[in-house]
Amino acid sequence: MTNYDEIDFSPIQALAGDEVVTHSRVRDIRLASGRVLALITLDNGRDHTRPNTLGPATLTELGETLTGLRSRAAAGEIQAVGITGKQYIMAAGADLSDISQVGSKANAKLIAQLGHKVLGSLSDLGVPSFAFVNGLALGGGLEIALNSTYRTVDASAAAVALPEVFLGIIPGWGGAYLLPNLIGIENALEVVISNPLKQNRMLKPQQAFEYGIFDAIFPAANYLEDSLRWADGVLGGTVKVDRKNEPGKIERLTKWPVAIKMARGMLESRIGTVPASPYAALELLDKAKSGTRAEGFAREDEALSELVAGDQFAASMYAFDLVQKRAKRPVGAPDKALAKKVTKVGVLGAGLMASQFALLFLRRLQVPVVITDLDQARVDKGLAYIRDEIAKLEGKGRIDADTANKLRALLHGTTDKAEYADCDFVIEAVFEEVGVKQQVFGEIEKIIAPDAILATNTSSLSVEEIGARLEHPERLVGFHFFNPVAVMPLIEIVKTPRTTPEALSTAFVVARGLGKNAVLTADAPGFVVNRLLAKVFGEAARALYEGTPLLTVEKAFEPLGLPMKPFQLIDLVGWKVAAHVQDTMVQAFPDRFYANANFHVLAELPQVVEKDKAGRVTGWTKDAQKALKGAVGDTPASEAEILRRVQDGLAHEIRLMLDEGVVPDVEDIDLCLILGAGWPFIDGGASPYLDREGASERVFGGTFHAPAIRGVTG
Repeated sequence: MTNYDEIDFSPIQALAGDEVVTHSRVRDIRLASGRVLALITLDNGRDHTRPNTLGPATLTELGETLTGLRSRAAAGEIQAVGITGKQYIMAAGADLSDISQVGSKANAKLIAQLGHKVLGSLSDLGVPSFAFVNGLALGGGLEIALNSTYRTVDASAAAVALPEVFLGIIPGWGGAYLLPNLIGIENALEVVISNPLKQNRMLKPQQAFEYGIFDAIFPAANYLEDSLRWADGVLGGTVKVDRKNEPGKIERLTKWPVAIKMARGMLESRIGTVPASPYAALELLDKAKSGTRAEGFAREDEALSELVAGDQFAASMYAFDLVQKRAKRPVGAPDKALAKKVTKVGVLGAGLMASQFALLFLRRLQVPVVITDLDQARVDKGLAYIRDEIAKLEGKGRIDADTANKLRALLHGTTDKAEYADCDFVIEAVFEEVGVKQQVFGEIEKIIAPDAILATNTSSLSVEEIGARLEHPERLVGFHFFNPVAVMPLIEIVKTPRTTPEALSTAFVVARGLGKNAVLTADAPGFVVNRLLAKVFGEAARALYEGTPLLTVEKAFEPLGLPMKPFQLIDLVGWKVAAHVQDTMVQAFPDRFYANANFHVLAELPQVVEKDKAGRVTGWTKDAQKALKGAVGDTPASEAEILRRVQDGLAHEIRLMLDEGVVPDVEDIDLCLILGAGWPFIDGGASPYLDREGASERVFGGTFHAPAIRGVTG
């Protein structure tokens, strides 16, 4: 058993040079009964935009504060200890900037042990401890509460979560042991593993209370007063804390191992076996069903130190920094003061993609939106889809009745393009063919105001060519969404040589208004995401037509850690779309990209591949087998050969894109892949992975990052 009091923590305390310290301020509160509760308020002295975090200096100060309170409790000066946060914030977890600079595996273990020593002491003060979670509580912030004797939560708190698995680590300050023993294994699996893997989903306070994470929930208006009154009742025995999942009530012999087995199967089917942190978390949750708290904490120490020192965490921190910082300050975006105010939006087209655009503009901008199409029947179908989606949002409680009615009133559909006359921003979602797009823009340009902005959602065509027949091509921008529109967070904003700063600025401001992250790209074939996905798809298709079995090709891509294998992804985006993108890229770069005429044959079939319940490809349909008969060769490639081709092809293409100035830096390419293609955090996008695998060195004799983004040793 680890004795945390005997450990020398000075090596990591030296890491706290730039830490924004969250101080532990204490005041005594005399409760109605006359008992005294010493209340710690965590506060880093900044506003709510800079949450409390828990770095080495913060933990050291909190530990000293708790040691002092233990002495006061022993002397009978206080009867309880409470801990809460500054306004709106409990704590956003560990200070990741400190953790990512630990320098050695030994220091990583010290970080885990310091957290266990300090937070663990909340359950060993000689008096009960109460966590009053008054706001955001993530990771270590929630683990403060889990280590306390009792817990309440503010009903208006922004979020409650253990997001560590999303970042390539595990809840390492008690969460992996304490949570399943508090709320049961099934709920714990959802909080620790499933939610982080669902785009880092978090719990609302009511849900966290219903799971049993908290003993009481109170409205924001008098949250602290109500919590103190409740705590006084608990201390006096007039309030009974009933935990439906307390240790004696949790079934461990049958339900626990079954839940673990099912979770393991889910992980293997959804993410493969490359990501380390979900499986490490699963192992900890499995072992938490027995043994002591000290043993559970020791297992967390070992698991956290292994992960923090590894390549996947280093890449995850690189990716996290891109998403949290670079995405919020797009490189190359003009001054937002240049943007035209958008008071009405026009959407050219009323198909599924156009309808998704219209709904997003309605919800986010809440301005009038008009859609048009070739005939009223198509317009009516689009309107019906949008209204149905609004009704679903209302039914789920995502919007209230007043908002739903407002959105319906702002929507209009017509075949009369004259109604675009007062639109400030018009986006097309018509057939992916240059001539069609040129025609609709040519018609609209005669109607709209001279300063209205035109946007094309093309996925791979030249924006400059689309605007070649316009009288004012300088107002045209590429505005490329990803499907599903409501979910995917990226928009590629494409600048032609003639695009004005005003048009570009408007596009960036609109993207931000839609809740999306925008990355500026040059007008190059495929832009960023589709260019690189075309490389992936092309290598998959090449191997297939050489004679490699379908499932062998799919399996070859597993080490990339992508959320979907290539043919599973093609089936999602559509075989016609994939065939079109491949043709576009081969036309632009015939020596580097692969396409096959049979892609178009397959695209005409009602169904191309068979899939299991998890969405994984299991084989070809009978129609596809007939279409492929005689079209494939007899020189199959090995999994290793396919993977190497993909790695080297991506490294080569990314290097060329940087040389061509498609984006300013390799960080923008990684950001696009993470946000637009679901490229895993544990790869850091593509470039850190390609550096680690040696592809960069093989292709151009260097690396994208110097030094390479790797874990630590020692």
